[in-house]
Amino acid sequence: MNELAIELNEVLKTSLCYSLLSEEGKRLYFPKGIVAQAAEAGEKAKKYNATAGLATKAGQPFHFSDIMDMYKDGVFKPSDIFSYAPGGGDKKLRKLWKEEMIRKNPTLKGKKFGEPLVFGGLTHAISVAATLFVPAGSTVVCPDLFWDNYDLIFSDLRGAELKFFKFFNDEGHLNVEGMKKALLECPGDARIILNFPNNPTGYSPSVKEKDAIVKALKEVAKVKKVFVIIDDAYFGLFFEEETNKESLFADLVDLDENIFVAKGDAATKEYMVWGFRIGFLTFGGKGLSDDVYDALSKKALGAIRCTVSNCDRPGQSMLVKALEEGKNTKRDMDDLFGEMKERYLALKEALKKHEDEYDLLKPYPFNSGYFMAFSTLGRSAEGLRSYLLDKYQAGTVNIFDKTLRVAFCSVEKDKIRDLVDVIYKAAGELWN
Repeated sequence: MNELAIELNEVLKTSLCYSLLSEEGKRLYFPKGIVAQAAEAGEKAKKYNATAGLATKAGQPFHFSDIMDMYKDGVFKPSDIFSYAPGGGDKKLRKLWKEEMIRKNPTLKGKKFGEPLVFGGLTHAISVAATLFVPAGSTVVCPDLFWDNYDLIFSDLRGAELKFFKFFNDEGHLNVEGMKKALLECPGDARIILNFPNNPTGYSPSVKEKDAIVKALKEVAKVKKVFVIIDDAYFGLFFEEETNKESLFADLVDLDENIFVAKGDAATKEYMVWGFRIGFLTFGGKGLSDDVYDALSKKALGAIRCTVSNCDRPGQSMLVKALEEGKNTKRDMDDLFGEMKERYLALKEALKKHEDEYDLLKPYPFNSGYFMAFSTLGRSAEGLRSYLLDKYQAGTVNIFDKTLRVAFCSVEKDKIRDLVDVIYKAAGELWN
C-alpha cells in the first residue's frame, strides 16, 4: 500500500470512518505527483512553468477561435447547453469522432470496431476500461516511464499489480523484447497499457518499432489472451518523418482473435479543449459481432451511469458545432502543431550545447507530444525539482524521484534555451 494512503488511514483510525472503508477506499490517496507539483509551481514558478500538459502562448491556452466565438448570445438553443447529454455522449459527436479517427488513421478504413463512447475526460475512460477488464489481483504490463495516474487507477483503485519493463533498451530504442517478455510472464491473461506519444518522455515509435510491437503482440496472442489499452492522449503531435503517425489501435483492431483492444483518447489535447473534459473509449477486436459491441457499450454505459451519470453537455455541443461548422478549425490546429514543432526543434538544439554534461542529466529520446524528460542517473529528481523551483523559479515535474519531466508545451520558444541552461546549471550546483 502506498505510504500516503497509510498516512491517511492512520488519521482515519481515530474515527469510525476507517472501519467502514472498503479495500479500495483504504488504498486510495491523492498523489504528490504531476497535479500537486503543478499547483506548487503555479505559486512559485514565476519565470518558467514547464509542469502541466497544457499548450500555452503568451500565458493563455491555445484554443479554437471558432469555439471562443461561440461565447455570445444566440449561438445555442437552451437545450444545447442546459439539458442532459445522452448516456454515452451526443450521438452526432460520437459519429463525428469515429469519422475523425478513420481520417487520422487511414489503416482503419473498412475495418470493423465499436462506436466511440463519451467520458468525462481520458482518465475517466481509462478508469472505466480498468473497471471492466482489470480484476483485482491481475497484472498490467506498463513501461517503467509512465503517467503517474496509472499507478492510482490500476494498483490503488483496481487492486492490480503493475509489471514494468524498461521502456528503452541499451541502444536507446523502444524495448519491444522487454515488453514481450513481461507479457509472457504474466500469470493467466496478459494486460498492457501503451501510451504514445509517451508521457513523460515525449517518445513515439518509428514505423519499424511499431511493426515490431504488433509482431510481438501477435506472438503473445498465440499462447494467451491479450487486453491492450491504448492511451492516445497526445495523438497527432509527431515531429519526425520516420515516426509512426497512426494509433496502434489501427493495427491491433483486427490482428488476432486473442487480442482485444480499448482505445482511450480525448478532445482535450487534440482539439485544445482541456477544460471541457471530453474523453472517448472505443473497443475493437477481430471477429467481434455487432451484438458483442452492443453489449460492451451497455457495460460501459453502466459504468458511466454509476459514476458521473452522464457527461458535460455544453462542451459536447460546442465541439460538435466546431467540427461541423468551424471555419478556422484547421488553421488553429495547424498553428498549434507549428508552434509545438518549433519549440521541439529549439529544445533539441538547446540540448546539444550540454552534450558533455549528459553524465549529469541524460535526456531520454523524444520526438513527439508535449514533453521531454531527463534521467537523473540515480540522483534525486525531487531534490532537483525543488531546487529549480526555489532558487530559479522554474517549475518542472519529478517522476518517482528518478526522472525530471519538462513540458515544453507551456514554454515560449525564445525561452527554451535559457530554461535548459538553468536546468543544467542547477544540476551542476547540486551534484558536482
